[in-house]
Amino acid sequence: MSASRPLRSHQRALQALVAAIARGEATGVSDILAAVTPGGGKSLLPVIAAAELIAAGRIDRVVWVVPRDSLRLQAEEAFADPAWRASLSHAVSVRAADNEPDPARGLGGYVTTYQAVAAAPALHLAEARAHRTLLVVDEVHHLPVPSAARGRDGETSDEEAEAGAWSRAMLPLMRAASMRLFLSGTLERADGRRILGLPYRPASPGRAPEVDTEAPGLAVIGYSRVQALAERAVLPVNFGALDGEASWLEAGQEAGAAPRVGPHRLGGGVRVTTRPALFTALRTGFARDLLGEAFHATRRIRARRRTERGLGPAEPALGLGKLLVVAPDQASARRYQAMIQGWMPGSQAERDVRIATSSAQDAHAALAAFRLLPEPAILVTVAMAYEGLDAPEVAVVAALTHIRSRPWLEQMLARATRVDPNAGPYDGQQALVFHPDDPLFAKFRAELETEQGSAPRPPEKPRLTAVTPEPVRWRDETPRGITPLESNALGIRYAMLRPRTPAPDAPAREPPPAREGVPSLTERSLRQRLAAQVAAQAVEDEAAWQAPRGGNLAHRYNAVLKRVTGKDRASMTLAELEAALAWLERNRLSDHAHLLDGDARYAWSARQRRRSWAPAGRRAEG
Repeated sequence: MSASRPLRSHQRALQALVAAIARGEATGVSDILAAVTPGGGKSLLPVIAAAELIAAGRIDRVVWVVPRDSLRLQAEEAFADPAWRASLSHAVSVRAADNEPDPARGLGGYVTTYQAVAAAPALHLAEARAHRTLLVVDEVHHLPVPSAARGRDGETSDEEAEAGAWSRAMLPLMRAASMRLFLSGTLERADGRRILGLPYRPASPGRAPEVDTEAPGLAVIGYSRVQALAERAVLPVNFGALDGEASWLEAGQEAGAAPRVGPHRLGGGVRVTTRPALFTALRTGFARDLLGEAFHATRRIRARRRTERGLGPAEPALGLGKLLVVAPDQASARRYQAMIQGWMPGSQAERDVRIATSSAQDAHAALAAFRLLPEPAILVTVAMAYEGLDAPEVAVVAALTHIRSRPWLEQMLARATRVDPNAGPYDGQQALVFHPDDPLFAKFRAELETEQGSAPRPPEKPRLTAVTPEPVRWRDETPRGITPLESNALGIRYAMLRPRTPAPDAPAREPPPAREGVPSLTERSLRQRLAAQVAAQAVEDEAAWQAPRGGNLAHRYNAVLKRVTGKDRASMTLAELEAALAWLERNRLSDHAHLLDGDARYAWSARQRRRSWAPAGRRAEG
C-alpha cells in the first residue's frame, strides 16, 4: 500500500473485518455500524467494504444512500479517487443515480438519496432483490423508527413527516439487502428517538435509548474525536465566543405600544430570556458583529498564507482558507450574504461570496465551486452544507444558528476540522469557530473538552442559574411572539480545544478526492457530445439541401439514433454512450432516416423528406 495514503485505525479495522467476511471467517456478521466522529474519514469505508466483498463474490453491487443531493457527487468521487483505487487495488465504480430504470448502468452500484428512495421505493427495492447488495446507509441518525415519528403534543412537523417517510421507504430496502453498512457521526438523535435499523437494549425508565453493540450479527467500529486528534486526522478547534445583549418585544407588539424586554445578556446561566435573546441576536446587530469577527479572521488567515507562499493579493490558489457561515434561516442567510458583500468591492463580492440554500437555484453549483475551486472564499448556508460537506479549505465557521443539539453542533464543527493538504503543515492549521456565548453552546464545548481529557470533569449535577424554580427546558425551535429590536456584542474570548497528547509520527494527510473518472460527470459529457454531433449533422444536411428545411431536423435525427442504438441517451450505460458516439463519427443519420418510416409520429416528416429529396424532374412532374 502506498505510504502516502495510509489508512486510519477505523479504516484498517473495517478492512480486516470485511476481509474476514470475504474469507468466510465471520459468517455471522450481516450488519456493520461505523460510528466515526465527523470529519474522521468515513466516506472511504463504503469503498473499502465494496471493493473487498465484490472481489470475493460475496456481493454483486453497492447501493449508497445519502441524506442530501449535494452529497451524491462526493460519494461518487470516493470510488473514483485514483490514489485510493491504486492503494486499495480496486476497480469498482458507482454513479450518482436518479429514479430512472437501471440506476447502476452496468457499474458496481449507485448512489442515491433518502428522498429518491421515498419517491420510488419499488424501483430501489426491486434492485436490491435482484442483486446481492451491500446497502450503505449514510448518516443513519436521520432515520427514526417509523412508529416513533410523531412530534410533541401528537403533532407532526414537515421535517418529522419527511423523516418518517424516509424510514418507511428504507425499511424494506434494509431487509432486502444482503449486508448493511450504517455510517454516522453520532448514535443519538436530537429528539431522543431510536434510529432505524439499529438494535437497542431494553428500555430503562428515565434513560435514553442505548444501542446494543453486542447484538447478534452486528459488528461495531468506532472512531472518536480523541483518536482522530491523536492520528492527526482532524484539526484542533479554537472557539471565539461572543457575548452580547439583546432587546425585543413580546407577543408581536409594535415598538412604543408596550415596554420592550431587555437588554438581556446571552451569557450566564440558562434563563427564560436566553432563547429569545439568542433569537434576537441572530437577526440584529450582534449577528453583524460576529460576522465581522469571522470575516476579518478569514482575511488575516488568507493574507498570512499568501505572504508565506509569495502570492499576490488577487492571485487565486487553493489552500488559503475559507469561511462558512451557518445562518438560522434563509431570510437571515440572504441578509448575511448582502452584509458581507457590502464589505467588499463589487466585482470581488460577486465572485467570492455565494449562498447555498434550498431555495437558491444555483445552490449545488455554489457548493461544488466552494469545495473544489479557489473561489468563492465565503459560503452562506442554513443546513444544506453543514452535514457531510467535504471542503477541507474551510478554516473559519460563523455559527449563527439557534440549534443546540449536540449531533447538529458536532456536524457543523466538523466542517472546519478537516485537514487541508494544500494549506501547509498540520501544526500550522487549526479550526476557528465563532459562536454566541450562550450557556448551551458553552455546555457543548465543555463536554468536548472533558471527553478529550483537556479539561477537568464537571460535577455529576452541575447547577444552572435560572429565574424560575424549575429548570428551563431548551428547545431547538424559534420562540413565538418575539419581535427583535436590537442587539450588540459586548466582548469576545477564545478557548482552544486541543488534543491531550499529540502524535509525533502521524500519518501523512490525504489529498482531496479527484473528480476525474466520476461516472455521472462522464455520462453527462458523453450525452452532450452526442447531442452536439446530432445537431451538427442536422445543420450540415440542411445547409447541403440533403434534408428538408424547417421543422426540427435534430429532433428527428435523435429519433433515428434511438432506432439505431435501441436506447435513448438518458438510459444508456457509459459503454453504450461511447459506442453511440463512435458510430456517429463513422455514419450519417440521413442514411438511416428510413427507420422512421411507418411511425405515425414521423409520417408527415417522412413524406416531406421524400418530396424534398426527390429529383427535380420528378418534383416538376408532380
